[in-house]
Amino acid sequence: MRSNEDRHANQSAEVAIVGGGVIGLSIARALTRRGMRDVVVIERQECGREASWAAGGILAPQIEADASDDFFRLGCASRDLYPQFAAELQAESGIDVELDTTGTMSVAFSEDEEAELRHRIEWQRTQGLRVEWLTGDKARAVEPRLSTNVRSALSFPNDYQVDNRKLVEALVIANQRHGVRLITGCGVRKIQISDGAVTGIQTELGFLSAKRIVIAAGAWSSLIQAAEALLPRLEIEPIRGQMLCFNAPGFARHVIYSSRGYIIPRRDGRLLAGSTSEHVGFDKRVTEAGVETILSLAIEITPALQNISIADSWAGFRPRAKDDLPVLGSVADVKGLFYATGHYRNGILLAPITGEVIAEAILDDSPKWTAFSPQRFATEARP
Repeated sequence: MRSNEDRHANQSAEVAIVGGGVIGLSIARALTRRGMRDVVVIERQECGREASWAAGGILAPQIEADASDDFFRLGCASRDLYPQFAAELQAESGIDVELDTTGTMSVAFSEDEEAELRHRIEWQRTQGLRVEWLTGDKARAVEPRLSTNVRSALSFPNDYQVDNRKLVEALVIANQRHGVRLITGCGVRKIQISDGAVTGIQTELGFLSAKRIVIAAGAWSSLIQAAEALLPRLEIEPIRGQMLCFNAPGFARHVIYSSRGYIIPRRDGRLLAGSTSEHVGFDKRVTEAGVETILSLAIEITPALQNISIADSWAGFRPRAKDDLPVLGSVADVKGLFYATGHYRNGILLAPITGEVIAEAILDDSPKWTAFSPQRFATEARP
């Protein structure tokens, strides 16, 4: 890590990114790969140690989608970038992010859940998407530890997973090698704006001037204010998600979803189980109730898990906008200000596409995916 003296060595940047999770790091990388040479990422703690570290790493837009809308298309576009994204990151960082293309499985325990799966397979097949119906017996032939109560399942061969913690590590190294300045342990106090344009950031280490600023601070994004201008009221809420981890080598091959929970096998023998969605503010505790809930949902999917001890647990804050959609793009009334936040439960999935979208918006002034523009909140100015 850089020292405080190093951090003050250059108090200006072409682009300053507030937030060093996978979103901010992906944007910085995308900018430098397009030739931008003066990019700074400012992170309040260590890069990638909040939602990015706590996530499950599931890349599965198909598994929960009930219709083809802008958000579904955004998720699919980002998922389809992952094979190249992962390969390039390994070349740049030397780290294999363990992109697993085995596929995912969604299981049904009741007639109503089967009806939901039938609806999902019907509309996705009309879109030319890969999805396969499995009887309960066939699903257990693929995943022998599945509960005998599973009536049927859908297999999504194009929905993947990635080791999110290795993704963080790879992005940090790749950005360092691309010349991005990573300023860690530094809180951001205010965005400075003058005459309708950003001029810089007031941080705990002093003022950093910048003509373009990206707010990618996840659950903390709406806490960042402007000194001299009103910003859209984003109201990014922290949603606590608790996770469990088991040492269970070979326990499952696929990410397995139910309508209430999921399990995620890792190459190193870990098995993750999740998750809760709790409106508790910035309370990061793992609770007894949360552990019991996740454990019961995981055991419902695979009863053999009740014989395996919990090896670890943690919690993180998903950044949720009030309409559950990400916030991507420029602020019309403030020149040089961009948002990349509100990814909620899909930050890992949407990292590659977010990097591309924001880099293009900054360098080419070419807005894309306008359904996610912060302007949808523009009529709700801060008081």
